[in-house]
Amino acid sequence: MAIINQATKELQVKIVYYGPALGGKTTNLVQVHDHVQTAQGNKGKLVSLATSSDRTLFFDFLPIEAMTIKGFKTKFQLYTVPGQVIYNTTRQLVLRGCDGIVFVADSQYEKMPENVESFQNMLDNLTALKLNLGEIPYVLQYNKRDLPNAAPVEYMEFLLNNREVQVPSFTATAHKCEGVFETLNMITRLLLHKFINQSQSHGAPQPA
Repeated sequence: MAIINQATKELQVKIVYYGPALGGKTTNLVQVHDHVQTAQGNKGKLVSLATSSDRTLFFDFLPIEAMTIKGFKTKFQLYTVPGQVIYNTTRQLVLRGCDGIVFVADSQYEKMPENVESFQNMLDNLTALKLNLGEIPYVLQYNKRDLPNAAPVEYMEFLLNNREVQVPSFTATAHKCEGVFETLNMITRLLLHKFINQSQSHGAPQPA
């Protein structure tokens, strides 16, 4: 849920990167942290909460050209969920209060069942938190397109974007930083569009 900080005039927005284990969520966050343009002091450290064999990453940043809504600059908080099934409780904790989601799918043919399972797990966890994917802006990223066994994008669209309302999807090779910022730019645009509409109807930034 977006947090309004009256003291700093910031609207803090939480974006969660979700997807199967080793699909590229961590790589996305590392690339964004390494390359995002911010003024000095406007980017938090990349924090890793490690479990025995998986980890959750997060950091926040205020872009140089931060969008201002009713005088509030937008600060983004980026999180990853652990990919392994045994850490589902952690996934729910990370999802709590999220404003937008980037689902990072692994393009390798043999990973398709894991992609579908992870997407369903995301839906189940949102339901457990009394959240509805239909009300949360999200985008899809088809990562690892550089691998020889990558499935056709049309097939991945059929598996993951075959809902009543289709969402923006992007091809990516995250370790080369290809598609990383295109994905991030779209989810931030969707979120800002949502908050602008809310602020116009309420007269001020409102928590989501």
